Amino acid sequence: MGAGLALFGQVRAAGRWSGRQLLDFALPPRCPGCGEITAEVDLFCTGCWPSLDFLSGGCDRCGLALLPGEEDCCTACRSAPRPLDRIRSALAYGDIPRSIAMRLKYGRKIALARTMAGVMKRPLADLSPDALLVPVPLHRWRLWGRGFNQAALIARALGRPLDVDLLRRTRATPKLKGMNPAERRKTVAGAFAVRPGVSLKGREIILVDDVLTTAATAEACAKALRKAGAARVELLTFARVLR
Repeated sequence: MGAGLALFGQVRAAGRWSGRQLLDFALPPRCPGCGEITAEVDLFCTGCWPSLDFLSGGCDRCGLALLPGEEDCCTACRSAPRPLDRIRSALAYGDIPRSIAMRLKYGRKIALARTMAGVMKRPLADLSPDALLVPVPLHRWRLWGRGFNQAALIARALGRPLDVDLLRRTRATPKLKGMNPAERRKTVAGAFAVRPGVSLKGREIILVDDVLTTAATAEACAKALRKAGAARVELLTFARVLR
C-alpha cells in the first residue's frame, strides 16, 4: 500500500513537471518591458534592464535627492512636517515603468503585479519591518468597473502581512490627471476612512500604490490612518514621477 502511494506520488509529480515544461515551451517567459524571451519569469532583458532608473538614497523622509549641504533630511521635510513619515519608490517613472503600470491597470495583465512587487522589495527593506501593508483603495464604482485594485494585487505579491480592506474610499473622486498639487489635495481631502470599529493605536502602516505623482492621495490616506491612531505611516510605490 505504502509503495503504491509513493509510486502514485512520483507519477503525479512527474506529470506536473512535464506540464510545466510544456507550458514553458508554449509560453516562454518574456521581458516585462519589451516582450523579448528571457530565461526566467519577471526577468528584464539585457536591453531593458540598463534603462531602468532604480531610486536609492536621498532624503530619509521623502526619498528625493538631497541638495548640497543637506544631510539625511531635506530642507522641505524639516520645515514642513507631512502626514507620511517616509516615502520609498523602486523606480523613476519612465517609458518602461509607465508601460508596465498601464498594462496592469488598463490592460488587465495582472501577472505584472508580481513583477512590480519584485522590484519593490528592495526599497521595502528600508521601511518599518513590522508594519502592516495597506493598499491605497479604489472607490467601489471604479473597483466594480475594473474588476480589481492594482495596489491590492501588488501588496499581496510583496509577501508581508496586509489588510486589503482596512482603508476605504468613502466617496468617488474624479481622476487627478491634469490637476496641480493644490487641486489634487483639495479633491481627495476627506475621501478616505478606516474600517469602522478598528483602532490602529500604536500601529505602523505601509501604504502601497503603483505610481507616486504628488503624494496627494497617499497623504489623504495617511491622515485617515492617523485619525484612527496609527503611530507611523509610510508609503511604498513601484514608480515615482520626478520633476
